[in-house]
Amino acid sequence: MIVYLTKEFNMPNVTASYILNLWTGTTNLSPLLGAFLSDSYIGRYWTIALGCIASLIGMGLLSLTAIFPQFRPPPCNTNTGTPCKLASGSQNALLYSSFIMMTIGAGGIRPCSVAFGADQFDYTSEKGKRSIQSFFNWYYFSFTIAMMVALTIIVYIQDDVSWSWGLCIPTSLMFLSVTSFLLGANLYICVTPEGSSFTSFAQVLTAARRKCHLSLPPQASEYYDPPQQGVLKSRMDLTDQFMFLNKASIKTQEDFKEDGSVANPWRLCSLQQVEELKSVIRIVPIWSGTISLFVCMAQLNTFSVLQAETMDRHLGKHFQIPAGSFGIFTMLALTLFLPLYDKFIVPFSRRVSREGKGITLLQRVGVGLALAIVCMAFAAAVETKRRSVALSHGFMEKPKGMLPMSALWLIPQYCVAGVAEAFSAIGQIEFLYSQFPENMRSVAGALFFLALGLGNYLSSLIISIVHKTTGGHENWLAQNLNKGKLDNFYWLLAGYSTVNLMYFVICARWYRYKATVHPQNAKTSPLSEQDNPTLPHA
Repeated sequence: MIVYLTKEFNMPNVTASYILNLWTGTTNLSPLLGAFLSDSYIGRYWTIALGCIASLIGMGLLSLTAIFPQFRPPPCNTNTGTPCKLASGSQNALLYSSFIMMTIGAGGIRPCSVAFGADQFDYTSEKGKRSIQSFFNWYYFSFTIAMMVALTIIVYIQDDVSWSWGLCIPTSLMFLSVTSFLLGANLYICVTPEGSSFTSFAQVLTAARRKCHLSLPPQASEYYDPPQQGVLKSRMDLTDQFMFLNKASIKTQEDFKEDGSVANPWRLCSLQQVEELKSVIRIVPIWSGTISLFVCMAQLNTFSVLQAETMDRHLGKHFQIPAGSFGIFTMLALTLFLPLYDKFIVPFSRRVSREGKGITLLQRVGVGLALAIVCMAFAAAVETKRRSVALSHGFMEKPKGMLPMSALWLIPQYCVAGVAEAFSAIGQIEFLYSQFPENMRSVAGALFFLALGLGNYLSSLIISIVHKTTGGHENWLAQNLNKGKLDNFYWLLAGYSTVNLMYFVICARWYRYKATVHPQNAKTSPLSEQDNPTLPHA
């Protein structure tokens, strides 16, 4: 997309990168609202359906900008030396409207698609559990294949055929997808929304504040702990962290009506409500420490693509890799690494770790964050080499010229990013789904995309600060990359990621894995087996 904005809409590199980071960030924030609406009011089916329709409209509007020349600025005439004409207000309005609609669509689709698919299976039976596991495998496999097609065939069509075909084909496929989804409405199992967990959290905070003057009781029986209701399969165990929240569950005589029911849910909450809020509070520091990964990943979709534009991307005499397709190496590295991780790394870690537990979720995320530092170091080294070639071959005043340096030098940073994603991103998804309360799985999925969104926002902020701070003769992010110092920018991100990794280790050592109690047998669930809070030893 950055190639489309810079070539077809004549945007400067920094402006295009800034807009794309804001759009990507907003798109990844929107699932939080979609998850809230799904769980509280309209259910997953209608959230996905409305999201699909909004995405289709957005893709259609974007296709219009490529089909009709009047919907985009005229091409630049490099021969005359005149400045490129920027898009008009109406042209930008159409472009941004397409972005807004696709953002709304992502807010409905992303947090609910996986959970809605899992709803179609009976998770209370062994056969249903196996089917759900198979569904997740096929879901991620299909997602990876779709991404590879998008980064190869679609990008090739956009780069070497035309942008109109390159955008109309995905729009047509989206139309077929939306149509098939809506036609199967009568075949789906739709789970009824159970209400907002955020309301429950507000009740706990309010009740704890109202009873702040009370002392914590010595016996757990003095807390309000009614039988399970709803879809929950297990009751969360009482913990000794954030004990002040336990006051929301202290029973007093005035908390009950004559029939024994709770008089005011904003004054008395169950222990389950309290522990659900505690689990979310414990997750937040860990989650915040993963944002740096997505700050680094964002550069591979913007500045690394611009680097590839200036390098020799030929494979043989007749084939040239599109600059926007280099992300395929990230996907390939992730796809090839995952089987190796399951077959070799996991068994080996179980053999060498204490009690045979193997690598924990937090250790997996931490390894990915460390690899993100390596990725930025590789990117900085390659950029230093690229600028050296540009200087030695007289390309400092030729920003559009192709350097006599193979773009394959960029592959290591993309591959390391793929392995980092396999460790950290997928580990984070598994961590959120296993540690969040069971009735908040949609929110858990949305929180992952929220980290993605904040990563892009933070990336935009860093780009803006660096661009303004270094603006002038030695602008790190100059429009002409050959005159800039992009390698310094990459080193800056490597330093930031190093500091973030230290913060993550501190939070991981403090974290306690969720423990649950099953009513049927009153035994601790397998999740509680990872009860050691430390990153190095968990």
